[in-house]
Amino acid sequence: MPHIQQLSPHVADLIAAGEVVERPASVVKELCENAVDAGAHAVTVEIANGGMTLIRVTDNGCGISPAEAPTAFLRHATSKIRNEYDLEAISTLGFRGEALAAIAAVARVELLTRRQEDPLGTSLALEGGELLGQEEAGCPMGTTMLVRDLFYNTPARQKFMKKDAAEGAACLAVVQRQALSHPEVSFKFIRDGKQELLTPGDGSLKSALYAVLGRDLALGFVPVEGSGEDMSVSGFVSLPTCCRGTRGSQFFFVNGRYIKSQTMTAALEQAYANQKMVGKFPGCVLHLTVKLNQVDVNVHPTKQEVKFGAERAVFSAVYYAVLSALGGDKSHPSVQMETLRPKVEQGVQTSLPLHDFTNKGTERTAPAVPPNRPPVIGAPPKAENPIPSTPAEESLPPCGGKVSPKGTDEEACGREASFPGGTLIREPAADSCLGFDLVKSEDACHRHAPTLEGGSLKDPVTPVPVRSEATSPREESPAPAMEDMEGQETPWIIAGELFHTYILVEQGDKAFLIDKHAAHERMNFDRLRAVDYTPMSQTLISPLIFSPAPEEAATLLEHAAELEQIGFDLSDFGGGALAVRCVPDYVELGEAEAVLTEIAGKLTLTGTTGERERMDELYHTMACKAAIKGGWKNSREELEAVARAVMAGEVKYCPHGRPVAIELTQVQLEKQFKRRV
Repeated sequence: MPHIQQLSPHVADLIAAGEVVERPASVVKELCENAVDAGAHAVTVEIANGGMTLIRVTDNGCGISPAEAPTAFLRHATSKIRNEYDLEAISTLGFRGEALAAIAAVARVELLTRRQEDPLGTSLALEGGELLGQEEAGCPMGTTMLVRDLFYNTPARQKFMKKDAAEGAACLAVVQRQALSHPEVSFKFIRDGKQELLTPGDGSLKSALYAVLGRDLALGFVPVEGSGEDMSVSGFVSLPTCCRGTRGSQFFFVNGRYIKSQTMTAALEQAYANQKMVGKFPGCVLHLTVKLNQVDVNVHPTKQEVKFGAERAVFSAVYYAVLSALGGDKSHPSVQMETLRPKVEQGVQTSLPLHDFTNKGTERTAPAVPPNRPPVIGAPPKAENPIPSTPAEESLPPCGGKVSPKGTDEEACGREASFPGGTLIREPAADSCLGFDLVKSEDACHRHAPTLEGGSLKDPVTPVPVRSEATSPREESPAPAMEDMEGQETPWIIAGELFHTYILVEQGDKAFLIDKHAAHERMNFDRLRAVDYTPMSQTLISPLIFSPAPEEAATLLEHAAELEQIGFDLSDFGGGALAVRCVPDYVELGEAEAVLTEIAGKLTLTGTTGERERMDELYHTMACKAAIKGGWKNSREELEAVARAVMAGEVKYCPHGRPVAIELTQVQLEKQFKRRV
């Protein structure tokens, strides 16, 4: 290995910026790159308390000579370049010679190293950048770097550190990227005494892919091989059916260096055009090999952005390589169901009646008690002579949901259970689409089911809303009643609904088309954003364990406190996995992973903004998930609740700035029909 020497001021001035230690992950990245540059075949990274109290990186590389060990901690001291011409063809991960100096300036550092030809190794201790001592020591070949008490002398920097779980996840993400960039090196990651990652180091990218991403995710990847103008592309890309909601599973490498490239990202996603779902992004582990003089890595302080000499050639190489891989895959997903053979018992019917599901007129009955919903307790048979309710009693607004083409609004909203005294309780439907009630929050208390106490039904909170049997929902008049809104001189009426998406409202000589999804999304957003809003969370009996992409896991743990404000409770499960113990009541368990993945992607984009902006982005996502969707069939009460908010001026724009209503006058319509000039 070349000798370590300090660069001249002229060469040092040509290097882009300097190394800045922002967090423990920055230390892990620089030390791992040094280990790879030293020719190591095995690297062990150990951290404690998210890397704030201890970072130990051990490798079996070439080591450092005793005479050059102190020099390695000087600024612009390196063995990887000599002059300005070496900057035009950088073949190593590091080249600035500033990493060790920057780390030693903000921590207590110990170095233990030995070369193969030396009988004894060298031990070096530094504190705050000052050399405390150097002595001989017995140690195996290679280098061990110990970094303790990071930012001990810069308390202001410590205030910006996240929780230990978030910082540890960021360190794990760094090691995972290193393992994918150099499959010939075995990487081991230990956090707080627990091993969370071990790659075989057999030189196979597929083995590293399985170790880093896990078997379930890796099975959805297909190999990529391609070559172009003095460059080659290799690696793996995900199948169109295995795309994710964010770009967190995209890993690009150029000559063994992890980078972020808009050119390669655009080429990758262009190859998936018309093959993936809208809003989904493919995953990849792509290695691009080019000539050293065709790529400039000395353009960004983090060394994660590069400048290609031929952007178009890079785009074409990646595009056609990925397109060829997708076209060559002929596999199709299939499901094999094992035929169940029930035991035949005498007198017991063992076969179910056949239903013609091809008949569009076939209706399906929703289950009496939907999952994840509290059942109505103690519901007796329907009374024969119910007592009619008083006019002052309110009717219970139904829940929304999808229904069959021939189904009614009442079937979509669940069944009705009757109680003594003529009180009708409407249970929510199993496939309820509304996460929030379309009524005001204070009306939500009326949805509590009665409890059985002392042989009689009793509501412990508030009286249950009642509905007269005479006012049956099936007898609802097709013509809606006029609504006199507060602050409006002219009453309005719901004239109908277009495409199950737009509410048509008539008011005097004007007509309004209301986007029910956009309007309801705004209503949800305002409710979430209210100061006195308290999220309703459902605690899972068994935690949901899932393994997101490394950057996504680090982002979610970093913003765990903010996620708690919207009803999520998650923690680090180890090994790159997360444990979700609580989810908001309007999020289905099967959708929790997809929702968190989408949130992670948005938090990654807004991570540098203020807390208010990040919370608004979270509210945007959750409000959209809980809102009614275009194309869903909703009851008239639901449509009236949305229209009421819009016509009262409470809702004008959706959280993303789109208008929720379009106004058409009678004069405009008459001009369209040539009734007026």
